[in-house]
Amino acid sequence: MDHLVFEIGVAIALIAMAGLLSAKLRFSVIPFYILIGMAVGPHSFEWWHIDLRFISSGPFIEFLGRIGVLFLLFYLGLEFSVGRLVKSGRSIVVGGTIYILINFTLGLVFGYAAGLPLLEILVVAGITTISSSAIAAKVLVDLKRTANPETEMILGIIMFEDVFLAIYISILSGLVLSGSTSLGGILLSASIALGFMLLVLIVGRRAVPLLNRLLNIRSNELFMLVIFALLFIIAGFSETIHVAEAIGALLVGLVLAETEHMKRIEHLILPFRDFFGAIFFFSFGLTIDPLSLGGAVGLSIVAVVLTLIGNFAAGMWAGKSVGLSSKASVNIGMTIVARGEFSIIMAGLAKTGGLLPILQPFTALYVLILAVIGPLLTKETKYIYKGMNRLTNWIGRRSPKRGSERSTSGD
Repeated sequence: MDHLVFEIGVAIALIAMAGLLSAKLRFSVIPFYILIGMAVGPHSFEWWHIDLRFISSGPFIEFLGRIGVLFLLFYLGLEFSVGRLVKSGRSIVVGGTIYILINFTLGLVFGYAAGLPLLEILVVAGITTISSSAIAAKVLVDLKRTANPETEMILGIIMFEDVFLAIYISILSGLVLSGSTSLGGILLSASIALGFMLLVLIVGRRAVPLLNRLLNIRSNELFMLVIFALLFIIAGFSETIHVAEAIGALLVGLVLAETEHMKRIEHLILPFRDFFGAIFFFSFGLTIDPLSLGGAVGLSIVAVVLTLIGNFAAGMWAGKSVGLSSKASVNIGMTIVARGEFSIIMAGLAKTGGLLPILQPFTALYVLILAVIGPLLTKETKYIYKGMNRLTNWIGRRSPKRGSERSTSGD
């Protein structure tokens, strides 16, 4: 721990180098942060005072990364409001159900086809279903799509996924860790998670006049202390009742977006979002050992292809169900295609339960591939949309010809 500050400085320097390289190449910065984290870590080396293994500073970097997720989701919430989200309530339930149904089913089919035992199949289905809220938030902000009509659906699906996650982890942990599960406990856990989210949104909206008065603080220092207190207390409390702390942060942002201080909060929070968000993606990369990924390459690639197909189909179906355009529907599927923190949690549960060791490298490689290509695909959705249009037009031109040939031959 003697060189903790120096190690943190080295980590920040590496993150900055990755950011500069991504800016030079005009690529999404997220894959570069993850890859630079992978390049170092416990499998790396130590030279003089420069310890690229980050062993002593690893837990602290991970903690800073957790803060980064909170700021990313908090800022995303600020871009919206409780009112906008409530108005989209029905479409969110429909979109979330469609998304979970398609991706979870594909996960089950994939695990079964891979010849995995039942518990491993259930873990794999969880790994391949839940998208990364941190990556989705970063992509939406970086691409300036927070005002797009489809973003409400994306936010809603993220929240819907968290309710599903609360239920699913309750079931899966009971099966994997104890060999049994209680229906009453599952229902209670799910009810608490959903009730907490609704309570924060409803009470928060009614408390807007009070918040306007409380936040009427001239000093920026005191103003930020109050905002940070709200953010960390509610996000931290949400974790104690099995709601992801990131969702707690999103809820705080949604509530504060209703206040007259929203622009001031947004302006002051921006540097924290960028700094701690970068550390999150770097810390995520630190958890991946590239030397352990070889045996899971085939499984991971197949899972990635299925996830891309599932997300595209889910985005199109969810978007069309609420009257969004084809282009907006493509954006939905691609924006939340990346997998991340929640998949890692599932893999950790499998490891604790003593399930097949292949699940660890499979999850790492699967998450890495989607975390890298997800933001790139999201950025280039216009080309996906154009390609889809060309294919549709080509099929449309071919079909009448085949029909007319059959008619002619019939005559």
